[in-house]
Amino acid sequence: MDAYRTPDELFEGLPEYGFAPNYLDQDGLRMHYLDEGAGDPLLLLHGEPTWAFLYRKLIPPLAEVGRVVAPDYFGFGRSDKPTRVEEYSYDFHYASVERLTEELDLLETTVVVQDWGGPIGLRLAVEHPGRIARLVILNTWIGAGRAPSDEWLRFREFVRRVGTDLVPGQLVRISCVTELPEEVVEAYNAPYPAPESKAGVLAFPELV
Repeated sequence: MDAYRTPDELFEGLPEYGFAPNYLDQDGLRMHYLDEGAGDPLLLLHGEPTWAFLYRKLIPPLAEVGRVVAPDYFGFGRSDKPTRVEEYSYDFHYASVERLTEELDLLETTVVVQDWGGPIGLRLAVEHPGRIARLVILNTWIGAGRAPSDEWLRFREFVRRVGTDLVPGQLVRISCVTELPEEVVEAYNAPYPAPESKAGVLAFPELV
């Protein structure tokens, strides 16, 4: 599987993001995660098109009361990025988070889910109830057999149309109710400096 690895220097000096990187090898792909604090774990799962940077303000206070683990899915953040959209599936993303949870032996875990973190993290809770103590459910959904809304379908068509010209930071900006500083927008863009780095971002809308 061909994969893109974002140069480490692109993650230097990001605002409020001075955390040490950690990596787990999964069949030749390097998965990045943050691991801060000690105690019962809190697993923070991000959505599309964000990465662990999303939780930068929550991690320090949470790390005072527990062990905060915040992974980047494959295709996002500092994790390796398979370059073909076809490599990505819901099961692929779920299996990587499940494996991270098992290899770090997370028990009594509080799972925090947002956006795509919901379908991934809620499945983790169902399939591994012995590991999960609590759920914190933010803006997310579960698949219930209903067709996506017209608004969401327009978003998917937009992503299809722009393709690798997609600017993830701009998507985050227009989704926020407050204005983001330019350096924060650029931090959301940092993992995706080349067209081949964006396959994971482009794949998620096709998986709904």
